[in-house]
Amino acid sequence: MTDAQPTMNLEPRQQELIETFEMFGDWMEKYEHLIELGKELKPMAEADRVDENLIQGCQSRVWIACKTHDNGHLTFTADSDAIITKGLVALVLELFSNAPAAEIATANLHCLQKIGLHDHLSPNRSNGLSSMVQKIKLTALKSLA
Repeated sequence: MTDAQPTMNLEPRQQELIETFEMFGDWMEKYEHLIELGKELKPMAEADRVDENLIQGCQSRVWIACKTHDNGHLTFTADSDAIITKGLVALVLELFSNAPAAEIATANLHCLQKIGLHDHLSPNRSNGLSSMVQKIKLTALKSLA
């Protein structure tokens, strides 16, 4: 794919996330799914657990590290010390990892609203989720500069 062609990597990912969450009958099942996502998160290198990668605004400790590739795509690794938060960060990585930096930087994550995530999280977790997304988008902007 050339730079002139627009990429639509994030929209199909958002649709898939919406469809996945629609399969669950209630929020207990959705929380269980988040916990499973967290359990499946690939381990983060200890060297990436540095203050620079620590997300401010999260009640629990969350680290997100980024690697920029020659094709302009970004991949992320992450971890958290809290099980639900680890699931949230895994969900965010599913959306953003290995996507073009330009698309990440300008993404409108309508899927988070559509699945009702902010409505069913505590205010602290909801703020933490927003902080994770903001950190990833800022990282994408910096990589474009």
